[in-house]
Amino acid sequence: MKLPLEISAKNVHLSPEMEELIRDKAQKLDNFHDGIIGCRVKVDMPHRSQRSGQVYNVTIDITVPGSEIIVKREPNEDLYVAISNSFDTAERRLKEHAGKQRSEIKPQSVKAVGKVSKIFYDEGYGFLVTLPEGVEVYFHENSLINGKFKELQVGALVQFVEREGEKGPQASSVSLA
Repeated sequence: MKLPLEISAKNVHLSPEMEELIRDKAQKLDNFHDGIIGCRVKVDMPHRSQRSGQVYNVTIDITVPGSEIIVKREPNEDLYVAISNSFDTAERRLKEHAGKQRSEIKPQSVKAVGKVSKIFYDEGYGFLVTLPEGVEVYFHENSLINGKFKELQVGALVQFVEREGEKGPQASSVSLA
């Protein structure tokens, strides 16, 4: 954060422990967005209701380049919970904002080409050999896109997405080439 953290309280006394909690959580926000300019946290107890007792509102106002992220949470009777929930929401919103700024788009999975080398129809799995590398890759009958596992033959050319499984490479999204 480029500017110091601002903490204010209205109609509520913040203990040193609660102020330290706010400082710790605000400091952790830098992990989710490296361009935070400033952060203001307001803790408020709007009124005391005979039905619900004391309720705390926590508002977090985060300034980032070109935008302002404001988090307002529903009131909570526990100040610790109100602060924690508000900062959890702030983290999510900062991650979303940072992703939009970076224009994060999930990379398209590149389909590999292989040949069916072994099929165990009764057990519901088989193995492919990647082309041209010749690496053996496990696949399960549920990984076939068309679901026609029983019609698959040894030697058939297939396209698939290779993932790392528990015991090595595993194929998903398997389809006939």
